Amino acid sequence: MPAGVPAPDAPVVSVAGAIARMEAIAAALPAADGLACFNRMYLDVTQQVNSQLGQGFFADPAFMTALDVAFANLYFAAADAASTPAAVPLAWRPLAARRAVAGIEPVQFALAGMNAHINHDLPVAVVSTCTALATAPDAGTHYADYQKVDQLLDAAGQSIRQSFENSPELAVDRHLTAVANLIATWTINSGRDLAWNNCLLLWAVRDDPIARGLFLDTLAASTALASQMLLVAV
Repeated sequence: MPAGVPAPDAPVVSVAGAIARMEAIAAALPAADGLACFNRMYLDVTQQVNSQLGQGFFADPAFMTALDVAFANLYFAAADAASTPAAVPLAWRPLAARRAVAGIEPVQFALAGMNAHINHDLPVAVVSTCTALATAPDAGTHYADYQKVDQLLDAAGQSIRQSFENSPELAVDRHLTAVANLIATWTINSGRDLAWNNCLLLWAVRDDPIARGLFLDTLAASTALASQMLLVAV
């Protein structure tokens, strides 16, 4: 049975709190745990975002801070439920269910987590943040700042790809080539582009409970399907 994450905490209220929570998860899980593989990547990106919040990188750091906190809390809710399969949000269930399966590479776990968090959680986080701050996704500099995060994610994604491609096993283990072909079909930036479009759709139906529910159900199911394909043991 996979190791459990630390006992659930109250939702974090700051980016520093989110970083501390990810560090606690990292300390509690074995490095090979699928959730830990994603957590390492997410922690690195969150630290990079945090380092830029007060440096003039974002035009509206207050909005980006609120978004980062809301976004992280969706991950923490999924992580807290990971030991209870029925309680795990649908988009996260493939990673939670397969996090201890042999034959799945760390990079697959990391990207499956990014798939769940970006394709499903990010639109939800943007809409909830806009609602809380009485703004809208297409207002002001929100989209420009959203795109700036791609620069930070590019660096993180490239680092993971390089560590994977430079593995000594690559020359002798044919299955790693199959993994490379599998993960090449999903990229972080394309996922974020799709997430923004889904954010706009979710915003448009936010006041229609039936349309909103149907949209979120479909989004969760399609995200879970993508994660299942990313987590094929090869």
